[in-house]
Amino acid sequence: MDTKTLKAQILAVLFAAGRPLSLEDLEPLHSQEALLRAIVALESELEAGELGIQLERVAGGWRLVVHPLHIGAVEQVLRPNPPRLSKAALEVLALLAYQQPLTRAELEGLRGKSVEGVLDGLLERELVRVVGEKEAIGRPRLYGTSERFLEIFGLESLKDLPPLGEGPVLLLRS
Repeated sequence: MDTKTLKAQILAVLFAAGRPLSLEDLEPLHSQEALLRAIVALESELEAGELGIQLERVAGGWRLVVHPLHIGAVEQVLRPNPPRLSKAALEVLALLAYQQPLTRAELEGLRGKSVEGVLDGLLERELVRVVGEKEAIGRPRLYGTSERFLEIFGLESLKDLPPLGEGPVLLLRS
């Protein structure tokens, strides 16, 4: 298969998926080496913004996003309403992002307030997930951030979080 066809197939699959896909996800199309070469070429071709989209590396894979040069046009037509998170939800997410895994009690101790409703809402939105149980009396659940968290905040991994104390901790991406 030629590179032009492979690039077209990758774009079609990413468009149809509507979520980040890893090299492993794309492997049915071709070898990882060929896929990586095609993705690098696509990133380069889309960088100028002439097609209005670009590839973004996020959550261990790639997804199609609106090129920054064309966000204004998208907002003019679609008028997107980004999901809103309360201050409490952002606090809990920040604690989990930087110190996971944590139990509900540990979160409440760090935050100084109950997290029951907030944590339930974050679980429902799939921004937080149960990652295990603590080896303690009662075996309380341990919580951590999810792949959806990485997607929403445009992070490839938790290593991409800004260092503590540098500007806003979490910025919600639309």
